[in-house]
Amino acid sequence: MALYDIPLRTLAGEPTSLAEYRGKAVLVVNVASKCGLTPQYAGLEQLQKTYGDRGFTVLGVPSNQFAGQEPGTAEEIQTFCSATYGVTFPMLEKTDVNGESRHPLYVELTKTADGAGEAGDVSWNFEKFLLSPQGEVVARIRPRTEPDAPEVVSAIEAQLPA
Repeated sequence: MALYDIPLRTLAGEPTSLAEYRGKAVLVVNVASKCGLTPQYAGLEQLQKTYGDRGFTVLGVPSNQFAGQEPGTAEEIQTFCSATYGVTFPMLEKTDVNGESRHPLYVELTKTADGAGEAGDVSWNFEKFLLSPQGEVVARIRPRTEPDAPEVVSAIEAQLPA
């Protein structure tokens, strides 16, 4: 299934899809509000501010599958993200990224190997998947890699539309 064709829902519950971002580089990140890596929201928002007007967006995907670190409602998640980190990038509804109820988006994303050649389950909160403007997964970045790491920035810059 093409990534653009997978039905998604925004954090507000509205229907959407990745087709909305056709022609843009997209960094899809499973996020959580109560994780040791939660401060990465600041770096993700900085990427959004730096590259948002150049054909790029971060797309946050809350997930409560890792130690219950995203227990909030959609409203609580939205309030936390905007009040604590000033998040302006789009967010999807809370989603399962692993297991039997894994969302079809993550069925496709997790087929992609990381830099070490490992595909499969999302390992923790803040795992990142970079999509090209054509909707192809071009990089998988593990959770502990900060959004402002040189390899993340250079991968994003390489995918910005001309």
